[in-house]
Amino acid sequence: MAPETWSFRDLIAAGWSEADLEWESLTSTAVSDLAAGRTGEAFDGFARALRLARTELANDDPRLATSLCNHAAALDAAGEGAMTRQIRASAARAWAGCERWIATMTAPRTARSSLFHLRMERLHRPAYEERWRVKGRELLAAVQTEIGGLGRLVLVGPAKAEERAQRWKRERPAGLGDPRKLLGAVILLAAREGVHAVAVGDDAVDAAATPQPQE
Repeated sequence: MAPETWSFRDLIAAGWSEADLEWESLTSTAVSDLAAGRTGEAFDGFARALRLARTELANDDPRLATSLCNHAAALDAAGEGAMTRQIRASAARAWAGCERWIATMTAPRTARSSLFHLRMERLHRPAYEERWRVKGRELLAAVQTEIGGLGRLVLVGPAKAEERAQRWKRERPAGLGDPRKLLGAVILLAAREGVHAVAVGDDAVDAAATPQPQE
């Protein structure tokens, strides 16, 4: 991933802060650590990203929802799944609030070489922004499928983490803006729906491994 340099003026013009950039750095590094098998570093990175998100980001920001899920999954991987109930409940509220965030997101103003394209973008700005909102809702729907009803959350495996780290390198928008915030939340999500254990007599077995009736 090519290094980026943003001036204070760049951040102000885009409505960004240093916290926005730090969240990206912490979370993308944690996903890369997870891919490389550096689980301790990954867990620490997810925890730091969540602390920042809780203090610096809005309650309906999708990056907060992602950080809550990543941290809950990391705790589960560390054998502390019993501690994640409130975190998962907070994640559910955060994802539910993302629709408000999507409704107010601002599409980037794309630089064009043609005056004609610039005029057309200004003329059809509302439709252009609505197209981004539709895309945002589609991305959030895909996330909901992946994390399920926010029961147990587990971390993705190293191969999937590497896939997401590489995807972020490829698809990270070059400019700052709300679409970049949303894509960061979606691509850098390192949690998925887990499988609950169910009690059978004195034993606990994986629900997915429970034999299904044969017809």
